[in-house]
This record gives sequence, structure tokens and C-alpha cells, in this order.
Amino acid sequence: MSHANIRVLPENVVNKIAAGEVVERPASVLKELMENALDAGASRIEVEIAAGGRKLVAISDNGRGMDRDNALLSIERHATSKILDVDDIEHINTLGFRGEALAAIASVSRFRLTTARQGDVSGTEITLSGGKIQDVREIGGPAGTRLEVRDLFFNVPARRKFLRTQQTELTHIRNTFTFQALAYPTVGMSLTVDGRVMHQLAPGGAQAIRDRVRDLFGEDYLRQLREVAFEGNGVKVRGFAGLPAFSRADRTEQYLFVNGRATGAPLLGYAIRAGYHSLLPRDRHAVMVLFIEVDPGSVDVNVHPTKKEVRFRQPSEVRDGVIAALQGAFAMTTTPDTMPPGISGAEFAAAPSRGSALPDLQLAIDDLPPSRIFRYPRIPIQTTDGSPPSAMHQPFGPGNAPPRPAGVGPPAPTESESGVRPQAADVPDADAPWSWCRVLGQVGALYVVLEIEDGMVLMDPHAAHERVLYERFMNRFTEGKILSQSLLVPDTVELNPTDADRVRRHTDILRRMGIGIADFGGDSFVIDALPAFLVSVQPKKLLAEIVRELEVGGAGRARGKLNESALIQASCKAAVKSRDALTLDEIEQLVIDLAGTRMPYTCPHGRPTLIYMSFHELNKKFGREH
Repeated sequence: MSHANIRVLPENVVNKIAAGEVVERPASVLKELMENALDAGASRIEVEIAAGGRKLVAISDNGRGMDRDNALLSIERHATSKILDVDDIEHINTLGFRGEALAAIASVSRFRLTTARQGDVSGTEITLSGGKIQDVREIGGPAGTRLEVRDLFFNVPARRKFLRTQQTELTHIRNTFTFQALAYPTVGMSLTVDGRVMHQLAPGGAQAIRDRVRDLFGEDYLRQLREVAFEGNGVKVRGFAGLPAFSRADRTEQYLFVNGRATGAPLLGYAIRAGYHSLLPRDRHAVMVLFIEVDPGSVDVNVHPTKKEVRFRQPSEVRDGVIAALQGAFAMTTTPDTMPPGISGAEFAAAPSRGSALPDLQLAIDDLPPSRIFRYPRIPIQTTDGSPPSAMHQPFGPGNAPPRPAGVGPPAPTESESGVRPQAADVPDADAPWSWCRVLGQVGALYVVLEIEDGMVLMDPHAAHERVLYERFMNRFTEGKILSQSLLVPDTVELNPTDADRVRRHTDILRRMGIGIADFGGDSFVIDALPAFLVSVQPKKLLAEIVRELEVGGAGRARGKLNESALIQASCKAAVKSRDALTLDEIEQLVIDLAGTRMPYTCPHGRPTLIYMSFHELNKKFGREH
């Protein structure tokens, strides 16, 4: 065994070790430099990139700037203006505070700093190579600071060879720029890559976050988001959350900010999943731009070298706040002025039904909140030969629809086009996104096609019916008002020993769910009643599925949180089968019933019930953008 003496490392080695923690790739440099510019109070930040950041990462800002002495101190390790003593670490309000970023970056690059304060006659320029000062001189220039980082890792070949391709590094750089641009929408920012301007973002005003999201991602992206707003227990949550159908296969489009810092925490991942409970499949992830604000003293930002994660001192309040904010965003609103654009604002419009023909779906219109239904005279729908359709598997020709607002979609059919003069519709608000809808028919003997004011919607009736039944079941289970219906002939169900044991342990819960069950001896049970809207389901199949889910969730969860997974399975068994043909009356009733649910966009498993396409998207696909 070697017994080497302990020695103090040289300063240049220490700096390179520190660079390993702070500077992972060019995007890491960009993050640190942009945070310094923001801390300096800049209202305008310009970023320049060359060769994926290998050759150049440069940032210019119009912040406070520095005099000569402070400029020299800024490139020393652990030199910072952000904190004075150890107590300040507990109440950090700035993005950078450790005072090692510039020293670490300069130690592995050719570094140039130019800075000047407002009103000073001259500024200061400092150049370094591999952490060693090459020159310090006075120069003229505007107030603010410019930092240039060239030839990153030129003196650390082992680190340089681990950099990815220029395109990969540029992707990381753009992602970092996007995070900072979203975090500070009131700051004007630009990104130039190899001489080409990729982003030119104006400083935002009253709608800064909304405008910044639109400028970065586009109007169509914004249409798929719902606004988030919550405040309570010392936690404020705001921003935007994506509709379930707008989900992604990974978390790369989850932009999370804590007190203005782009960061994350395992706690937030759990809260997001809980907030989207039953809205997303397990392999899908929500899109969101979420800002969480807490007392700086209640969050520890010093738990990671690059500040990628934070730790909350009161995690339960933050978790519950995020969950409440997301659940509130997807609760159906009842006033047109609170509806986001596109499908996210959809309060369905359908004519009053002549009566539902769905045997398991007896929810009457009068049972729904009146504000959830836009009532107007029935829209006539005709077949191509003029005869009324008797079933939805027959083809549908052009129908009649209430007039659209000017400039939205194609013109409404005239008397000469359809043979039917448009009716005057009692539409609540001309600006409401879905002030009317028209059932056009079914495709593939399954999907329902609806025309709406600003586009079209495809509806999966199986998923839609499942959502309606699930929420109805859940609501009545919560209120203890599940109605049981006696079976004409009690059914004897023979289970395997394992399932029979589960039934005996959960009999009380099953009865609360409206299932009339009695032990018949051995592994047999008699079922003489089922919930009223599940009477068409085979008792044996339903019982086995529910009991298995109860076993997974446990009786405690069933009493505390109603064991949603078991109820989801139950509603699944009663839902419309995928190949069922539906009549016009049945579809109209299903659209109305879906409008009365809290979350009409997905089935309880997270599959979409609706797919929306605007006329704007259709025009783009057909090359009719102008």
C-alpha cells in the first residue's frame, strides 16, 4: 500500500476540479452566465453561440456592470456579491451565490470579460487563458457586461472529447436558453447561432408569461395549455399545464421554476403525477410551464453543485399546492370568459336529446348543471338523399349549423347548398370557443365526427362513455348515494379460493359500491343487486375485476380515497363497446353527458376522448395558410 503524503493542491488544479462540478458542457456555461446577467438586473440579454458552444459562448447584458476592482474580484474563487455571511445562505434571493462559476469557467477556456458601469467614463476588459490573467486594460463601451468563453476545455482534452456533436450540444443550449427565457419573461432576450438569429424575444408586459410561451413555441402550442393559478398555505403556483392529449413520452417539456430558478425536486414529480391522476397513462408525461413561489427561507437551493434540485422545508404544503393547482386547472369552468382557447375551453353544445337510447347511461339533461349546456334549437342533419338518418352507420350529408363569427372557418351552408336555411341559434357568447357543434357521423363504425365553430373534433364514444360513467359512479360513491338495482334472477358466482378470500375481506366495501352480495358457502357467492348503471355487466366478471383492484389498493385506500382504480375497472366493463353502432340520439346524449363531466378530455385510464383540429391546422395541411 502506498503511503503518499497529503499536500495542498495547486490553485489551477483546484479550479479545474471546480469546473468539473459547474461546467459539464457549453449549456452549463450559458446557464451560469445568464444567471449572472439576470442577477445584475439586466433588462436585455443577447446570447451568441458558435460551433455548438465549442468555439464561442458569449453573453451581453445591459445590467449594472462593474468597476475595475470588482471585475478582478469576480474571477476569483468564492468571490460573490450575493451573500455576506452564513445566515444569508438560508434566505437566498439570487440565482448565483457560490462565487465560483466565473473562476471555474475561465480555468478551462479562453475567457474575456468586458464591463462598465452606468455613468463611468471608461470600462474594464480582462482576458484570461486557462485561468491565468493575460491582460487587464481600460476600454470604452456601453454600460453592462459582455462575457466571451472561447475554446471550451482546450486545456482539458479528456473533458473535451466527451462533448457530443455540435447539434446535440446546441440542443442542450437551446433548452437552457428556453428555461431562462421562460423564467424571466419581462426580460428581452435573443439567441444567435452561427450568425443566424433563432430567437428574438421582446420584454413582456401584463401577459408576459403567456406571450413568452407563444413566442417560444407558437400559437398552436399555447392553445393546448390550460392556465394554472393557486395560492394558499404560503405557496403560490401559476403558469400553464398541457391538456392530457398533449402529453409527451418524456419530461423534457416540463418547465418548472421555484422562486424564479429553473430547477426540480422529486417532490414536484410526484405532485405532477398526482395532479394528473387518471388523466394520463403511466408512460406519458404532462407538458407544463409552472412557477412555484415560496418564502426563500423555506427552500434550500444549496443541495446540488449546479443547483439542479432544491429541497423544501415544508414539502407537504408545496406538494398539496401543486396538486390543487393542476386539479383546479382541469375542473370544468362554467363561464365563457374563463375558457382557454381551443379544445381546452370546450363546453359542448348540443341540441336537447329526444331521450337517451343507451341502456346504461340514464343521466338526464336536468341532472346536469344548466351552465354546462348551450341550448339552442335542434340542428337538422340530412342524408345525401334528403331522408332522415335512422342509425349512425348510415352516411351523413351536409347539415345545417348556426352562423359562425366572421372569418372563422368556411362559410355556413346556404339554402341553395344544403336545402335547409340556417336557423338562428341562441348562442351564449360569440367569442366562446364551442358555442355550437354539429354531429357529422361516424367513421370506421366507431369514431364520431363533430364540427365545431373553429374546427373539428373526433370523439371516441367508448372512452367518452367510460368517463361519464366513472365520474357519475365516483360522485355518488362519495356522497353515499349509489343506487342499486335488484337483478331479476340472482346470480351465483363461483370464484377461485384466492378471489373468494378477497371478497370476504372486502364485503362491506362492495356493498357500499351498490353490489348486493352474500356468502353462499364454500367459494360461492350470490349477487342479487348491482349499481343501476352497471346492470348489463356480467356479475362474475365485474366482481373478479373489482376485487383484484381492491386487493391492490387495500381497504384503507378504498375508504380514504375511494379506490379509484377499482371504480375505473367497474365503469370500463359498462362502457360502450368499441364496435357498437350508435344512433344520432345516442351520440347527442353522449356529447351532452360528456359536457357535464369534470374532465371530458380523457377516459379514466388517460386515453383521449377527443382529438381537436382547428381550421388553422387544416388550412396548413392543405397549403391554404394565406
